[in-house]
Amino acid sequence: MATHAPKGYLCAGSSSFDDPDVVEVTPAAAAAGGWSSGHQKRKRSQVVPHEVIELDADDDPDGVVIIGEKSSVDKNKQAVGYPIDWLKHAKSSLAGEIAGPSSYPSKNPDILLGGLKIFQENPFYNNIDDYAYEAFEEDYGYDEDEYDDYDYDSTLYESEYNFTLASKFDGLDIPPGVEAPLPWLQTTAAEMANKTKPVNMMDDKIDEKYSAFKQFDTVDDHSDHYYSKPDLRKVQVVKKPSKEWAKRIQHEWKVLEKDLPDTIFVRAYEDRMDLLRAVITGPAGTPYHDGLFFFDIYFPPHYPSVPPLVNYRSGGLRLNPNLYACGKVCLSLLNTWSGSGCERWSPSNSTMLQVLVSVQALVLNAKPYFNEPGYAMHANTPHGEKSSLTYNEDTFLLSCRTMLYSLRNPPKHFEDFIAGHFRKYGQSILIACRAYLDGAQVGCLVGNGVQDVDEGDKSCSARFKSALKRLFEELLMEFTVKGAECDKFLAEKAKAAASRAPADTTLRL
Repeated sequence: MATHAPKGYLCAGSSSFDDPDVVEVTPAAAAAGGWSSGHQKRKRSQVVPHEVIELDADDDPDGVVIIGEKSSVDKNKQAVGYPIDWLKHAKSSLAGEIAGPSSYPSKNPDILLGGLKIFQENPFYNNIDDYAYEAFEEDYGYDEDEYDDYDYDSTLYESEYNFTLASKFDGLDIPPGVEAPLPWLQTTAAEMANKTKPVNMMDDKIDEKYSAFKQFDTVDDHSDHYYSKPDLRKVQVVKKPSKEWAKRIQHEWKVLEKDLPDTIFVRAYEDRMDLLRAVITGPAGTPYHDGLFFFDIYFPPHYPSVPPLVNYRSGGLRLNPNLYACGKVCLSLLNTWSGSGCERWSPSNSTMLQVLVSVQALVLNAKPYFNEPGYAMHANTPHGEKSSLTYNEDTFLLSCRTMLYSLRNPPKHFEDFIAGHFRKYGQSILIACRAYLDGAQVGCLVGNGVQDVDEGDKSCSARFKSALKRLFEELLMEFTVKGAECDKFLAEKAKAAASRAPADTTLRL
């Protein structure tokens, strides 16, 4: 258990899949336990306490939903967006790549997820005792073979993302470097900054759909869900669930709909009650700030006697000791890491809401380096803090690449949410990037790029700044396409390009 995080369900960045003995809970025992669902709205960073859930014996038996049938919880909903298959996860051997293009089409995965190799460019990593990031699995006995069924198809990148990203900018008033016409260069930076942006109906639709996006809803198509194909994932479909199982899942839905914090969004599936998809917004004050992190969830037939299975949609990137590049989520509450007592899954007390909030508060924290128990002992030491700062820099770079991955390969039913989120927060993300380039410490901004002197007084490394400059250009292009307020940065880019342009020495008569 990491000492930096509050006591809860934090696990290490390594794993043991040896599940404890499972105890079946009979309906009588469950009733004796007094399950209840009394919730209060909780703050984003607050871990949901264990709670008791009550199943009313007077519930209408007709309310039980059978897999394959439509749910009675009908809210006049429809699937949004367009059918884009979420890419299969790249193998974790690519997770060491920090900066560079995200999701470019390539027959070579090293180019696809290529960029800065932290172990080659920074001698700090050459000492395995100083920073054994890639050795998490090896040090703690994680068996990669358990997750060797991730398919990777680079051709999907070609179908879903145009390599000439600049083509998206045709007709936009944008700076050079994004294939703008030559006359654009003649526009001064001041003129561009003061230019009124034309009203774009598409931008308005993005805002409308984002504002209307519900925190909890049910949808139909689950084809890109990690557990959609049971045979592939070695899980069992609950075709004819027991009444107790169905009631418990429906209760989980109600709890999520009522008590989700406003930084977590969930979609359930009407014809597959055993599946959920959740997106968690990275908390402020952490290297994950403003990022979106997606999780696919599966409820086994014996749920809640056993915990749910959770897969992180990593895009082949490992940005936390608890979140593997292969998608494994290491958490005591999920019984995927050692724990005792209330740290482990409790059939009568633990909930899906508790899992999601625990991931946000305990995994996506301000100093994830210390999530790894092998490094927790170095907390509050000069060596440990130096390692943590470097880890945070790499984590933010990976978070930026995850943003690009989500923008270019959005999961089904979250296309509008992703577009709206980065349209709204794109400017803030770019301001943070600029602050880090100017010397602010990663994760220590209080707003508008100003560093909190009480939280951090260290400047980012030159290695980090070099990598971030490349990612900044990609983020600027993607956010501009989504309609984010990028005029200031576009004007700066235009001014810099104009200053580098050769003088016109043509003799005119």
